[in-house]
Amino acid sequence: MNGPAPLEELLSATVLNRTISIGLPAAAGVMEHRFPLTPEAAAMLVNRGFTVRMERDAARHIHYSDEKYLRAGVEITDRAAAFGCDIVVYLPVLSASDARKMRRGSLLLSFLHYGENAVDGMKVLLERNIIALALDLIGDDGGNLPFADILHEIDGRAAIAIASSLLADAIHGKGILLGGVAGVVPCEVMIIGSDIAACAAAETACGLGATVRMFDDNIYRLREAIRLLGSGVITSAVHPRVFENALRSADIVVATDTSDPRRTRVDSDMAAVMKRGVISFDLTSDPGSAFPSMTLVDLDMASPSDNSMNAPGRVCYINAGNAVPRTVAMAMSNTFVTMLDDILVCDGVSNALKLKSGLRNAAYTFLGKCVNPSVARSLGVRHVDINLFLQFS
Repeated sequence: MNGPAPLEELLSATVLNRTISIGLPAAAGVMEHRFPLTPEAAAMLVNRGFTVRMERDAARHIHYSDEKYLRAGVEITDRAAAFGCDIVVYLPVLSASDARKMRRGSLLLSFLHYGENAVDGMKVLLERNIIALALDLIGDDGGNLPFADILHEIDGRAAIAIASSLLADAIHGKGILLGGVAGVVPCEVMIIGSDIAACAAAETACGLGATVRMFDDNIYRLREAIRLLGSGVITSAVHPRVFENALRSADIVVATDTSDPRRTRVDSDMAAVMKRGVISFDLTSDPGSAFPSMTLVDLDMASPSDNSMNAPGRVCYINAGNAVPRTVAMAMSNTFVTMLDDILVCDGVSNALKLKSGLRNAAYTFLGKCVNPSVARSLGVRHVDINLFLQFS
């Protein structure tokens, strides 16, 4: 019997997607000029469905106006609204008052800060059940640290660029070029360590014609540095006499992280043998530890008079990236877009932490518990393994 055949009826399905908001507060009252997102990167996030809210004038240090961000689809707001987003990106030390502006259970992306000035803010993060990830600990699938690595490279290159201008100052500096002039002995640059920052500094110094000596007790890393930089860089293990002789003749000394910081620390006795007017940089993860007897100066505030031949004491520059904040913003933007895409694809922060070990290992507070051993010690609280939370959530 031929009759009408039943057909499937297409019904509309509604999917409720809540827009994720990203807050960009200004670095108020602190020596932090770096900013995480350019207008172009913000536009990419807006096109992906994020709502981006930025505090007024937050990007002034990288010389982008609020109008640039408005044209990219960013909402310009006050400080409370920027901190009240689902995801907050804030690079300086977080104060307790700013931490209280954050929504309960929201996500903070920041650098991992230690010290007494960071304790109060971290305690509020725990009270408000905020998930906090340290950008400098975030890893990728290949075991690299995308944020930390690019910042170290920028620090190394910025240090030599600033040193070159300080040395060339004809009034307070020595009025000399690093090198590259026929018949003139080039300047000597001493690099302590052989990590990404060290290699970036060495490559920049070599490109300007300086004589570069690199010291580290990690022979495998020195071998890799030679493979990367070529035989023009003189490498050595940390033999005390050779190390001291290099300090005596160096015009620039750049300290980076080494396998044994105690062997490469330049104490007051060793600093006394250095030239007058030598320019020193501490690019280690513990700024000031490489040159403990020297006065710390943020590189953004560098002045040729700091290292003049008549200066009363020696100074050590830190925070090299602060001198080139726009370069930092462009470099960090690329990584931020990729990381936030991962969170979006994983349908939330908790799922992203479960699926992405590189994000999970960067967490230091998670829903009211301290999940980083170093942070737990600084706060005097018990450390809890984050995998225990994620396993049962």
